[in-house]
Amino acid sequence: MSVTRSLLTARSVRLSGAAAGAVRYSSVWSAVKQGVTEAWKADKDPKKINLGVGAYRDAEGKPYVLPSVREADERILAQKYDKEYLPITGFADFTQHAALLAYGKDSAPLKEGRVSSGRRTYMSLGEGSFSSCSDLVLVSQIAITQSISGTGALRIAGAFLARHYPHAKEIYVPSPTWGNHIPVMKDSGLEVKYYSYYDKKTVGLDFEGLKKDMQNAPNKSIFLLHACAHNPTGIDPTIEQWKEISNIMKEKEHFPLFDSAYQGFATGSVDTDAFALRHFVSEGHTPALCQSFAKNMGLYGERVGAFSIVCTSAEEKARVDSQIKILVRPMYSNPPVHGARIAGTILSDPKLYEQWLGEVKGMADRIITMRSQLYDLLQKLGSKKEWGHIKSQIGMVRLPLLFFHSVFFPHPFLTFTVSSTSDRHRQFCYTGLTPEQVEKLSKEHHIYLTKDGRISVAGVTPHNVRHLAESIHAVTQ
Repeated sequence: MSVTRSLLTARSVRLSGAAAGAVRYSSVWSAVKQGVTEAWKADKDPKKINLGVGAYRDAEGKPYVLPSVREADERILAQKYDKEYLPITGFADFTQHAALLAYGKDSAPLKEGRVSSGRRTYMSLGEGSFSSCSDLVLVSQIAITQSISGTGALRIAGAFLARHYPHAKEIYVPSPTWGNHIPVMKDSGLEVKYYSYYDKKTVGLDFEGLKKDMQNAPNKSIFLLHACAHNPTGIDPTIEQWKEISNIMKEKEHFPLFDSAYQGFATGSVDTDAFALRHFVSEGHTPALCQSFAKNMGLYGERVGAFSIVCTSAEEKARVDSQIKILVRPMYSNPPVHGARIAGTILSDPKLYEQWLGEVKGMADRIITMRSQLYDLLQKLGSKKEWGHIKSQIGMVRLPLLFFHSVFFPHPFLTFTVSSTSDRHRQFCYTGLTPEQVEKLSKEHHIYLTKDGRISVAGVTPHNVRHLAESIHAVTQ
């Protein structure tokens, strides 16, 4: 009995120690703050607003599936396709059309005999001009592979540059930039540096700082450029500024890597949003491009994207293709098929394509309307703050309520296209609010956003815009 009692006593001591440990550990994490979405879900107030979601929402604040996507999905299901593996580089019908969408029918790599197909028929992806093409379009001087959405494209880009770019293994990114750019590039083997972009005093582009940083960067540096709808600021260079950037980068022999996550979504025009990339190519740059179809087709969970590089010859393209396959094979082997079939169906069918263009414009227009309504309400409420940047920023990109510092980065190999577009179209926006004001919004007004003050304009609806304006006015008086 004494032995049994002794064992039980020892066991109870161990359990009590474990319990104490549990208490101790829970106290260690007691200061961990709840995430924006989780805090919003836990709030029972009927007026609560979630402005931290990075996905588009309709006028009712609900997830939105484009009708063109539903139609394409139904067609695919009716075909009863198998579920076989795709090739390493993905679904060719999707990637060829993705290249045409980005680079345009008048792009040099797509002209002068650089595009071929079995029947010598070509698709024109310019708005209002689309000819059918039943065969795959072969873009002979653009190496392109399907990726796991935009993040996957960036990962391939970073790894390819780290392994094959013959100059400094550094990449310059704008300050600020999308948060995931930095860990993706670091994990790819590149050192991340910054170049000036955001001017916290004007809540606009620090163009002089940007130019200075590009000029001071070592020749042949790699620069990451947001093709349009800069995330997170919603501030894009103008057409003339893009031309200056192109000239500086050409003079310095910098390599442009374009990140195009919002084509069509920024201004409502796929051609306008592709200006920067197309201009760079027309000026002789050989950029790299990362595309995502999460925002402009609403294919968030399908993970549809593409990575491409403009090459100087078919022979160079073949070598680049082979090295991309070597990178992809151990990374994820091959990409998923269903989302690529959806995107490929939309881009390759003239009727669906035109329908999709209209839907993209509709989404962009809703964002513009919400920006204008928020601005107008703040003015009517008598706010003494300057809110012009709410309308001047572009697209779904979060309206930052907090001012940020700008930084700068350089490097010469891959290019991201940043298109010049009206700032009003972005999903997100910088608002100029301080962290203290952001906290008041959540605690006193049930409005949730990231601490840096950015808000997703997609979360603003006709039903909550007045509450948002009144709350912002209240915390900024």
